[in-house]
Parts: sequence; C-alpha cells; structure tokens
Amino acid sequence: MRFLDGQPPTGDLTYDDVFLVPGRSSVLSRFDVDLTTPDHVGTTIPIAVANMTAVSGRRMAETVARRGAVAIIPQDIPLDIVGRAIGSVKRADPTYETPIVVTPDTTVGEALSLIPKRAHRAVVVVADGKPVGVMTERDGADVDRFAQVHEVTTTDILTLPSGLSPQQMFDALTQHRMGLAPVVDGDAMVGVVTRNGALRSSIYDPALDADGRLLVGAALGINGDVSSKAVALLAAGADVLVADTAHGHQERMLQVLPLLRSVCEDHAGAVGRRVPLVAGNVVTATGTRDLLDAGADIVKVGVGPGAMCTTRMMTGVGRPQFSSVLECASAAQERGAYVWADGGVRHPRDVALAVAAGAANVMIGSWFAGTYESPGDLMHGADGRPYKESFGMASARAVSNRTRDSAGFERARMGLFEEGISTSRMYLDPDRPSVEDLIDAITAGVRSSATYVGARTLRELHERAVVGVQSAAGYAEGRPLHMSW
Repeated sequence: MRFLDGQPPTGDLTYDDVFLVPGRSSVLSRFDVDLTTPDHVGTTIPIAVANMTAVSGRRMAETVARRGAVAIIPQDIPLDIVGRAIGSVKRADPTYETPIVVTPDTTVGEALSLIPKRAHRAVVVVADGKPVGVMTERDGADVDRFAQVHEVTTTDILTLPSGLSPQQMFDALTQHRMGLAPVVDGDAMVGVVTRNGALRSSIYDPALDADGRLLVGAALGINGDVSSKAVALLAAGADVLVADTAHGHQERMLQVLPLLRSVCEDHAGAVGRRVPLVAGNVVTATGTRDLLDAGADIVKVGVGPGAMCTTRMMTGVGRPQFSSVLECASAAQERGAYVWADGGVRHPRDVALAVAAGAANVMIGSWFAGTYESPGDLMHGADGRPYKESFGMASARAVSNRTRDSAGFERARMGLFEEGISTSRMYLDPDRPSVEDLIDAITAGVRSSATYVGARTLRELHERAVVGVQSAAGYAEGRPLHMSW
C-alpha cells in the first residue's frame, strides 16, 4: 500500500479519513477475486466474528463458517459449555443449514418462540425421524398458542436428496414455489436449504478443518491456569486459539504466550496439524513484535474503536484504527506473520480498507449482534422494531459474568470499574436481518474494491492499494442519500 501523494500524512487516521484510489485493472468480474485469507487459519473470506458474549455463539459460528468466516467463542463462558458449542459446530453440516426441529404435538407457541433462532424462519416437523411438514410464522399467526403444530403445518412439502448442485436445488425450489426444503440422505434429514442458501453455496467456500468439518475458534484470558484451559479448548476441537485482553502489550501476556505456544505445539505433534495462536490487542509496531517474539502467530490490533467500547473516553488510551493496522501489519510482515484488525468496522468499505492496510482478517462484533444468529433473544421496541441487546466485554455486565466464581466482595469491587456499554439495542436491518445478508454486503464490497484496484487476491489488494486522505466533507460526499435533499 502507498499513499496517494507518496508521503504518509502527519497524524493518525481512522477508516473514515481515507479512501481507495481506482487504478488500471484487468479484473473483469467480482467473482474473479479470491478472498481466501493469507494467514493460514483456513478462512476463505476475511471475516472473523469477535469473541463477544452478545455476538458469538454456536449458531453464529456454524453459519459464518459455511460462508468462509470463523467465529471466536468468548472466554467468559464456562469451559464445558464452550466444549458443547464447539461440538455442535463440528457436527453441523458444512453445506446445509441446521433445521429447527419440532414434533407434531409441539405447541404453536413453542414453535413460534424457536423460529427467530434461524434466518430461514421456519421449523421442520419430524415424525419417526422423517420430515412430515413445515411451519412458518405465517402458519402460526392468529392461532391459539396452545394448539399443536400438526393442526397448522403445511404437509405439502418438497424434500431434496443431498448431493444436488446449488443450481439443481435452486431450480427445484423455484419450480415448486417453495422457499425452503428439508434435505435428506435416505430417510435421515441432514439439513434444510433455501433459495438464497443454494445461491450462496455457489459463491462461498466453507471454512473447514482438515477433516472437512466447519471451522471454529475459542478465546481465553491471560489469568489463571491458561495452559489447562488451552488444553481443554484444543481437546474440544477449537481450530484457533485467541489469547485476549484489552491491553495485550503487558508482561502477563508475554509470560503466557510461550506457555500457549508449547501447548499448541504439543497438540500439533499429537494430531498432526498446527493450531494458529492469535494474541492481542495492541496498536504499535513494538507491541506487535513483542507478541510475535513471545509465540503468537497472529496479532490482534485495536484499542478503543469498538462500538461498545468506552476506553478512549474513559482513559484517553487508544489509537485511530487505520493507522494502527497499517503500522502493526508492516511490523508483522517483517517477521512473515499477520494481523487481524479488531474493531471500528461500520461499513463494507472499512473491511476493504483494513485489508488494504495489511490485515489478513477483520474482526466484526457489534455489527453482527443485530442478527438472527447472535446468541441474544429477539426483542421488540415500542415501535415494533426487532432488536438484540449488545454489551462491551469490559462493561459491568461482562465483568459480572467473568467474575461469577469470585467472592462477593471481590466481585463487587471489580464491578466498580468498567470500560464498556452494558446495554445497547442493536436493531435488525429489515433488509439484512441475517449475518449471511451482512456477509453478502461485505464481501460484495471487498470484491468490488479489489476490481477497482486491479487485485485478484487479498495480498494483491494490499500490495496495489493507493490510499488518499480526505476531509470530513469528502467522507460525507461519499454517503448515499436515501431521500431527496
């Protein structure tokens, strides 16, 4: 990457401060751009879901992995629950969506409460192991909640055999005017497919481990018996370990990383494959080098840019994210390593700019909180708009979760200090309510950025990018108008 005038500007820059300059390009189509990340994690698009309790869970993890991304399960969750979540992701089909399954005698009210858990917005009614009907929200509207689903189920359903091509699945659904179909392998249901799901199967390559199962990562803090935690996470099947703390450039992190490196190497010797070790967060070249020298494969970059983070306002500590990524990525490249840009992403353009600055993957948190797949319950405001609650990982709410095993006095004392928003409403976008919808928008933007730059890979996007600096008026000029001025 180089700056438009050949010289880097004075002062640090956010994503809003910069823009990509179009250049001569021979890339004719967005689909000619390979979004596989260079960091050897296994992701086929440059998206990692942040290890936030309100964002990343098993539903999120399996959904994004089917589209090529990886989700990091948070460290605040008990290890046994993390193990069950990882197991659930590993058992999920890499192609077909996981169905919501009910029996014919399930109540309509219970079925309706389950429907918001998946973006396909339907439950499959199963009897004797076979799909016998599909119930949607429309089927349950204005029906007594204690009625049973067999009374309202659509029994004229289409089932598709596994192994069909994406086009065959799409054509069958279109021909039968169905929005969703159970997919079966013999008598066993292996998942469901929608029209959009069939289309996406032709665009995305799933992020898979060496055994062909969906990829999933897990985070752990730097206090306590981190080696035992790491061993447990690897035994559960985690494909990426993230050593995570708000201030990554500290002595405790530098003490912990060699221990984690040793655990990862022992695991690699036992199973024959290396698990990447990610550590952060830092915002300087010195911090990046120190974490890499201590044993990290990838460094997580960002202090204070997250939507739920109040660190900069509380402490004055942090750094504008574009400059942080640019400097840290350069330092990592000197050692043949990589960085993940963590925080500050509000639009698809920000992901493209982070990659241009040198990030191998871009972490997204709060933006994904307002989706069907995030762990929270779907709620509705006074105006009827659906939303999920989100909160920062240094907020009082998160601290309370993290210190649940501490003595009451210690918990209360730690609760006095917080650097994050404890409750924020993240409204679902009516046009893009699913994380897959957001991934579509993000990857379309990054692919288009690459075609403007003349890049066929993410590495080329970084190498060929020419970046200019703009005023606030320049940024405002680029924002679309949704109504006349």
